[in-house]
Amino acid sequence: MSDKQTEAINSRTVDIDERSTHEMISLMLKEDEQIVSGIAPVIPSIAAAVDQIYRRWVRGGRVFVVGAGTSGRIGMLDAVELGPTFSVDPNRWIAIIAGGKEAMYQPLEENEDDTKKVREELAGYDLTDVDTIIGITASGSTPFVMSAIELGNDKDAFTVSISNNEKTPVSAISRVPIEAVTGPEVIRGSTRLKAGTAQKMILNMISTGVMIKAGKVYQNEMVDMKLINKKLEKRAVSMISKLADIDETKAQDLLGDNENNLKQALFVSLTESTKEEAVYFLEKAEQHLKKAIQLYYQNQK
Repeated sequence: MSDKQTEAINSRTVDIDERSTHEMISLMLKEDEQIVSGIAPVIPSIAAAVDQIYRRWVRGGRVFVVGAGTSGRIGMLDAVELGPTFSVDPNRWIAIIAGGKEAMYQPLEENEDDTKKVREELAGYDLTDVDTIIGITASGSTPFVMSAIELGNDKDAFTVSISNNEKTPVSAISRVPIEAVTGPEVIRGSTRLKAGTAQKMILNMISTGVMIKAGKVYQNEMVDMKLINKKLEKRAVSMISKLADIDETKAQDLLGDNENNLKQALFVSLTESTKEEAVYFLEKAEQHLKKAIQLYYQNQK
C-alpha cells in the first residue's frame, strides 16, 4: 500500500456507494472542510512564493506553470484567466500541460511520465534567473513535473512546487515547496477532488498576490482588466462612478476620453487632473494607481 495520503483509502467513505444522494453529497462537503485546514499551515510558503515571484516579475520575468492531468488543467485555467482579469501578456504567465494543449480536452495522462518533452518545450523559452517554474503534482512525484523543476534549477530559475502529500520528492528539489495535505480522497486516488481544489486555491493566491503587488488592483477593484465585452465595460463605468462619486454618464465620458484606459480614467477622476498628468504619474509610479495618486498630491504641495 502506498504511504501517500492521496492514494490512501478513506475510511469515512468506504460505504459511499450505499448512501442516499443527500448523504453522499453531504459527505463530500464534509470532506472538503479538510481543504482549508490543509492549506492554512502552508500560508507562509505561499506568501514567500508570491514575494519571490514578484521580485522577478518586475524585472521582466516569466512564470511557467507545469502539470499533468488535473493539475495541468488547473494551471492552464489560472494562466488563461490572467489575460482578461489583469491584462497579463500571455507570453509572461505560461501553462504547460503534459500531452500539450490537446490534453485540456482529452485524457492524455500517459504523458505524465514523459521527462523529455517538458524539457524540450521549456528549452525553447531560454530560461533565466528572473523566470519562475511552478510545478503542480498531487502525488509530489510526477516525472513530467519533476523534470521541469530540475531544469529550472539548472537554469537558476526560481522553482515552486505544489503537492498534496508530505515530504514529497518534488518538495526536496524546489526552492519553495508547498505541501497542502488534504488527506485521502472521497474516491481513492481521485485527486480531481480535494487535492485539485486545494491546488486551484493556492494558484489563485499566488497569481492574484503577484498581480496585487504589481499594481493591478486598486482597493479591491480590477483596474487593469481588459474591457473586451459589454459586461466589463459596464463594470468599469460603475467602478469609476463609485470610486470618484460621479454619475455614470460622466464616468463613461471619462473612460472614452482616456481611450478606455481604466486606470488612467480613474486617476483623472480621483484627482481631477489631466490625461497628461495621469500618464506621467502612473509611469512614475510603475502603474500603481494608489502610489501614482500619492505622488500627484505630494507634487501639489
